Amino acid sequence: MSDECAEMGPRSLEALRTPLEEGQIRLARRDGVVKYPSRFLLVMAANPCPCAPARDSDCTCTATIRRRYLGRLSGPLLDRVDLWVRMEPPGTGALHADGGAEESSATVRARVRAAREAAAARWGAEGWLTNSEVPGVVLRRRFRLPAKALRPVEAYLRAGEITARGADRCLRVSWSLADLLGLDAPGEAEVTQALQFRDKGWK
Repeated sequence: MSDECAEMGPRSLEALRTPLEEGQIRLARRDGVVKYPSRFLLVMAANPCPCAPARDSDCTCTATIRRRYLGRLSGPLLDRVDLWVRMEPPGTGALHADGGAEESSATVRARVRAAREAAAARWGAEGWLTNSEVPGVVLRRRFRLPAKALRPVEAYLRAGEITARGADRCLRVSWSLADLLGLDAPGEAEVTQALQFRDKGWK
C-alpha cells in the first residue's frame, strides 16, 4: 500500500508499470536479463491537492497547482490501476449508523472465496487462476462477450474515454463482478459497473 502516492518521485512510480502489467520484474545487466515474479495487490491513496482540505471549498491551491500535483500520477501508470475511487468525507449520519445492515466478514469472505474458485475453474486449463492474469487478447477473442455486453466499453473506446489497455482491465473487472454475483459471464450491467470504477471524477 502506498499512502500519499502523489508525493513520491516520478521514477519510483513509473517503475511500477512493468510489474503491474506483466507480473514480473526485469533486471538488465551486462551478462543478460533476470526476471523475478512480482504479482501483488497495489493500493494507492492520494489527496486531491497539496493542502488536503477537509472540503473542496476550503482548498487554497490554484487549478495549476492541483493539476501539477496529481499530474505526477501519469496516464500510463493510472491505466494499469483497475479501480479508481474518490473517497468523500463522512457525513453526520456516519456517527449514528448502527451497522445493522452491514455484512459480516465471514459472509464477504465466503463470497470472495466462491468467486476465486469460479475464476480458477474457468481459467485453470489455460494455466491461470485469477481474472487478473488473463491476457486481454484472450478476453477479446476466445472468451469474447456478446455484442450487447460489450456496447458500453466500445462506446467509451469510440469517445476516447478509455484506452485499449483500460478496456482490457475493464473486462477483467467485469468478470470478477460476475463471479462475485454467481453469474456464468458478465453482462452489460457488469461491464458498465466496471467502467464506472474507472471514472476520472476523482482527478
